[in-house]
Amino acid sequence: MRAERISRWLIAIPMALLAIATIYPMVYAVNIALKDRREYVLDRLGVTTTFNIQNFVDAWNQANMGRYYLNSIIVTVISVAIILILASMAGYAISHLTFRGSRVMFLIILGTMMIPFQVIMVPFIKLMADLGTINTYQGLIIAYVSQFLPFTVFFMASFYSGIPKEITEAARVDGNNLWGVWGRIMLPLGKPALLSMGILNALFCWNDILIALLVMQSPDQRTVMVGVSALRGQYPDNVPTYLAGVLLVVLPLVVVYLIFQRQITAGVTAGATKG
Repeated sequence: MRAERISRWLIAIPMALLAIATIYPMVYAVNIALKDRREYVLDRLGVTTTFNIQNFVDAWNQANMGRYYLNSIIVTVISVAIILILASMAGYAISHLTFRGSRVMFLIILGTMMIPFQVIMVPFIKLMADLGTINTYQGLIIAYVSQFLPFTVFFMASFYSGIPKEITEAARVDGNNLWGVWGRIMLPLGKPALLSMGILNALFCWNDILIALLVMQSPDQRTVMVGVSALRGQYPDNVPTYLAGVLLVVLPLVVVYLIFQRQITAGVTAGATKG
């Protein structure tokens, strides 16, 4: 009994320290963002007493955050929708359909997951420029779909492989074609995995800086993460305003995760254990 308690403490203490290390930066950022410049200079680590909300107003108005938010929302929603539709179709085909080259196709998808974006960055931007998609929503959407689709296809194929083929074969016997089986059987059964992948891909697209910085080179076309990164240059001596802008960007991610954390965990666990 005593050994069991000791083992629990040995697990609980590192996890508690990890939780503190994760939460502290957010608490620190909130505390600094609520200070005015004078209080920040005089006491950086102390708890704020001014609660200066004006920092958030300045970060939103002067950094054009409204425009950046709109750009990110448009690109993220469309990119995630395309990724989920294509990944669901490909996952169904790879896991339940037998056709020539299916195994090779799956290996190619796995191979693309191993290639860092930095390796293909130069030819990718050259291709985007040749296609005339620099500084366009289409260009950034194509970039996100091409980068995040392979992992989503792999995940959906792993999830769908846990669905017995007898179900899809019975649907075919009942008169459904491939589209009917996908729409009536695979999509409803794949909702947990699709929800998890939708949330994760939305976070990936929202958090991205490198791809968005390369494709969206015009200031008006920046996404919210690129815009908040530029705040550091605009306010080099006004850290509270800069951190207020960071919090404006991070807040939607925190809210989404708090709302959908169970779905994310359940979907990832299901995708990891099926196959």
